[in-house]
Amino acid sequence: MKQGRLLFLGDSHPANFNWQERITHFEVLNLSIFGETAQGLLKRLPSLPEQVCDPHIILIITGTNNLLKEDYNYAETLRQIVVHLSHTYPAAEIIINSLIPLQIPGLNKEEMKRINSEMEALSLQSGCCFLDIFSKFDTRSELFQADGIHFTETGYNLWARSILEYIAFLLEDD
Repeated sequence: MKQGRLLFLGDSHPANFNWQERITHFEVLNLSIFGETAQGLLKRLPSLPEQVCDPHIILIITGTNNLLKEDYNYAETLRQIVVHLSHTYPAAEIIINSLIPLQIPGLNKEEMKRINSEMEALSLQSGCCFLDIFSKFDTRSELFQADGIHFTETGYNLWARSILEYIAFLLEDD
């Protein structure tokens, strides 16, 4: 029996993996889109209730494509996403996933850390949760594909395990 509905919203990182295979005790709905920015996610939120009924946990993974476009100031958009989801699904636990430590030469890691700090502050202010994947990942090449952006199977396994541990903590805390 499934423990609830887990909704993934984001970009190619969550879109590129079979989460149901990894998270078997939840009904997994993955509405992530390749190439999506935080602004794109915000624009499609009004149509979400037509696709999803009462998720128990919502995991937001956005910002990678903003970074790749050198848009480092999307915190307000993320806040609007959280507010919209909180109003649409008041009983759902919302988790903001940190940025992933992309392995792209020239990408400012300090800027990524600053954005992650903004995400964490937003989670505290809004009452949602923050999953810090950035600090769990390192620069080991086996975690990332050659593009330095997308995960290998090993990277996805680490991420999935981190998500499962976090969800277990949330459920235990309830």
